[in-house]
Amino acid sequence: MTRPVDARCDAYVEELAALDPLEATYAGIPGYDHLLPDLSPEGFGAREQLQRRALADVAALTPCDERERVAQDAFTERIGLAVEQADAHAVRSQVSVISSGLHSIREVFDVMGTDTDEQWEAIGERLAGVPAALAGYRETLRAEADAGRVSARRQYVEIADQVRGWTGQQGASGDFFANLAAQAPSGLSERVAAAAREASAAVAEFGRFAETELAPRGREIDGVGREQYALASRYFLGAEVDLEETYLWGFEELARIEADMRETAQRIVPGGSVDDAVAALDADPARDCGSRDAFQEWMQRRADEILAQFDGVHFDIAEPIRTIACRVAPVNDGGAWYIPPNEDFSRPGTMWFSFTDDHRTFSTWRETTTVFHEGVPGHHLQCAQAVHNADLLNRWQRLLCWVSGHGEGWALYSERLMDELGFFADPGDRLGFLDMQGFRAARVIVDIGVHLGLSVPQGNPFGFRPGATWDAALVMEFLRAHSRMDDGSLRFEVNRYLGWPGQAPSYKVGERIWLEARDQARARAGAAFDLKRFHTDALDLGSLGLDPLKAALARL
Repeated sequence: MTRPVDARCDAYVEELAALDPLEATYAGIPGYDHLLPDLSPEGFGAREQLQRRALADVAALTPCDERERVAQDAFTERIGLAVEQADAHAVRSQVSVISSGLHSIREVFDVMGTDTDEQWEAIGERLAGVPAALAGYRETLRAEADAGRVSARRQYVEIADQVRGWTGQQGASGDFFANLAAQAPSGLSERVAAAAREASAAVAEFGRFAETELAPRGREIDGVGREQYALASRYFLGAEVDLEETYLWGFEELARIEADMRETAQRIVPGGSVDDAVAALDADPARDCGSRDAFQEWMQRRADEILAQFDGVHFDIAEPIRTIACRVAPVNDGGAWYIPPNEDFSRPGTMWFSFTDDHRTFSTWRETTTVFHEGVPGHHLQCAQAVHNADLLNRWQRLLCWVSGHGEGWALYSERLMDELGFFADPGDRLGFLDMQGFRAARVIVDIGVHLGLSVPQGNPFGFRPGATWDAALVMEFLRAHSRMDDGSLRFEVNRYLGWPGQAPSYKVGERIWLEARDQARARAGAAFDLKRFHTDALDLGSLGLDPLKAALARL
């Protein structure tokens, strides 16, 4: 049977890989690991032209079956929004402490293979290309700034500070590039070290450029405004939501979660507060791994245990997916994330965790929920299953399609599922789960609030600053009051939200839509509803916008 949609999507994968070798490496597409993309205005233009051409091609095709219909809906929704973002110059001009061309270049070395001389030759060649790639990126950002399209001043300043940490000018992690080169085999060490020095110098120069040239031109106000935020929200969710209703729902959801936290705290310190319970947990040596290496071992052990317990019970897990790698990141930026496997699974799906410089404890009670989120049944089952499903999904769906609301919403749904299944029987682990759930609800409030310039509602359930207008200081104050995160990690998180509008709410709003989809599936099936079948059917659709997801599930 001729499959026109799949064929055009597959062709797009190779076309994009040639123009964006970083995307190719992250997706595990071989043949591009030695290259870097053209980040000049001409390079961005070439990728945008490809998106427009592919969008028109796929939209004009007639799907041969339901599977292709889902693929077409997914592609036109994703690439259509990418074109809208290109028209708004969002991809070219926006930088933040977590997302930019600079960050993509730095982070790609974390996922490159280091087992063979050939892989080290690719690393050396890619390192050698960093100065030219960043020169092109500076050209793009200058052109955008000349046209009045800039990020907030805060983001440029914070990126410059990150660069000082990456290049060994400050912090405890040393020069990332020198540390990488030090691992090269003896026959290639001199060449890789020379390229690493050039790369480090180019990154340091970019940091100075951000601080001295871009920061003075950056916006004083962190919020991006309604028009830009609405587009970003649609991009990250794959759905259009009522932003004001969602903002108010965030307050209700946070209040619900914190009431649950107070009840759970009683199981830890009877008669005590949540803060008393947190203090007791932090003082318990059995809940502190004691070091980064021990924390990595704990993550790996916990993820392996859940994989073994879930296969054939709550999910059917194919053999290649039964392996996950857990790693502590080589830089101290903070956060946790997941990188999917490559197509032949020679690179396993990998859960990453990053500590900040001032991190002193390595708590298990705080991060059990993170293992479920990034690993199983969260991103690993979701992403690795998509990569494995070559008989159900085209190559673009398996390797390149990612919708934050679908992915992060699934991962948060997975945390909730683990609670429903009894995997948070330990009250400390459950308090950690609720603390992160509450933090994600608080992010809905502050992200929408600060970027839309909203006021804190009168009569809000926390009595917090009624009538005040959200700004960076108010965001920090609110999150300090509603999380147990150390200040270093919290500062990074706040800067992330301020610079990456619409992404942070995609977790909790995505979870909300996943739960609605499950409720609708249960209502359609009645007594015949099977939870494992729902999970299989939903994940077999691959990643797609949440509106197309609900439509596809309704047709099953």
